[in-house]
Amino acid sequence: MEANGNIPRGSQGRVLFIASQPFFQWRGSPIRLGFDVQALRDNGYEVDFLTLPIGERRQIEGVRIIRAPNLFFAKDISIGPSFLKLMFDGVMFIMALVMIMRRHYDVVHGVEDCGVIAWMLARLCRGKAVFEKHSDSRSYKKSFVIKGYAAVERFVMRNADAVIGTGSGLVAQVDSLGGGTPAYHISDIPSSLVEPDAEGIGKARAEIDPEGGSVVATYVGSFASYQGIDLLFNSMPVALADCDKLRYVVIGGSEAEVAHWSAWIEERGCAERVAFIGKRTPDILPCYLAASDILLSPRIAGVNTPLKLLDYLKVSRAIVATDHQSNRLILDDTTALLTPVTPEDFGAGVARLAGDPALRESKAASCRRLVDEKYNFNVFREGLRKCYAETLDRGDGKRTKKSEGKNKHAG
Repeated sequence: MEANGNIPRGSQGRVLFIASQPFFQWRGSPIRLGFDVQALRDNGYEVDFLTLPIGERRQIEGVRIIRAPNLFFAKDISIGPSFLKLMFDGVMFIMALVMIMRRHYDVVHGVEDCGVIAWMLARLCRGKAVFEKHSDSRSYKKSFVIKGYAAVERFVMRNADAVIGTGSGLVAQVDSLGGGTPAYHISDIPSSLVEPDAEGIGKARAEIDPEGGSVVATYVGSFASYQGIDLLFNSMPVALADCDKLRYVVIGGSEAEVAHWSAWIEERGCAERVAFIGKRTPDILPCYLAASDILLSPRIAGVNTPLKLLDYLKVSRAIVATDHQSNRLILDDTTALLTPVTPEDFGAGVARLAGDPALRESKAASCRRLVDEKYNFNVFREGLRKCYAETLDRGDGKRTKKSEGKNKHAG
């Protein structure tokens, strides 16, 4: 077991924060975990963060990070529920059980599959159980593991002292159960607090458009199926055929995924106009986005907001997105060109924006305003403060307001 730092007891209480996610790794949930524990620290809580042994060994001042031993010699872990994650959950449950025997925790906060661990431990230590939900289990491919996970998730949503959803659709799932669990909508925020600077933007532009004169359309994110990765690549030949100046840049993906799609693109004669540049850290990413002309969100599944959209809005660049409920949560026709969910329509939308600078400028004009007003760290931190304050105020070990059947929304 690894830990860092000797942290004094927080003025508001002590939190055991549990997440079977890599920390740190370049994707949505691990990015949010960092903001979670920073916000809790800023709100006056002492935070013990129990997580996986996978990912970059990132430290956070004022937070004690404890990593499970890598008993299964894992180098990575897939997005969503899996048998490997279940095995790690067992190890982390035992570790957390020892931790609550040694010290009192006012709140046990579990993310995704660790929600049930948080519920069990909170009942044992007479603390409050907070379940944080990042994704919709219905967006994963059906399997025995997924069906079991969904059943456990429903139990936790009904019985936790509070549920945090990253999107309004996830909060609606809590409401639909009719259990009266207080639910809080605390939106994601851009993946970095760093602002792009002129020098960084210039360097990024030289890398993604080395010959100059191109209209650069950039995709950022994982290659998971719900992201619409098949739709994205199938749309590329359509758009490239319609616009000679168009160039695609793809940020993200594993080595194997990049190799597969690179070969696919080459077979269709588009390799010279599609660049795979790998992953970029959250603090560098804003410069690459600001150096682009068009930003892409081909999402086809899920009910939560794609994190990439908040990064896109932050840099005020034109967006092409599928007209899907997840994109519609924060985008509309003023901030994005929304297309039907087909490769042909998405490709046509990219080509249209690539050929119309005035339209690109009009779509980008109001993007940053949303970040400044709603999707920033101050709003995020206040959402967590409200959730914790109200949860702890509901009485010792009793959910006294559950019978009211009214959920709370923050952020």
